[in-house]
Amino acid sequence: MTLDEEFLMDEEENKREMAFIREQLPSELKEKYSDDDLLFIMDTIGEYFFSTGILETSDDEVDIDLDAISEYVCKEAGKAGRNKFDADEVFFVVQADLDFQEQ
Repeated sequence: MTLDEEFLMDEEENKREMAFIREQLPSELKEKYSDDDLLFIMDTIGEYFFSTGILETSDDEVDIDLDAISEYVCKEAGKAGRNKFDADEVFFVVQADLDFQEQ
């Protein structure tokens, strides 16, 4: 598979994930986040898992703190100079992202 094909597959997967997340969000949040915002949040969730070592654990039962992830996303958004995100609202995006990953 070429690098271009791999990028295309990643882009398609991101579109499916964003559609799933939007579908899962409460109605008042469905249009609040742009595609760029959702991509940032999705990427930052991945960074959280890498930085905390959760992905390296051998436990079958990993306790994932959605509030901690939401706070991390909001903190990173501030560092990146992005719109201020509300952790209570980002929580729903985090939850939907994890639901998508579990499919």
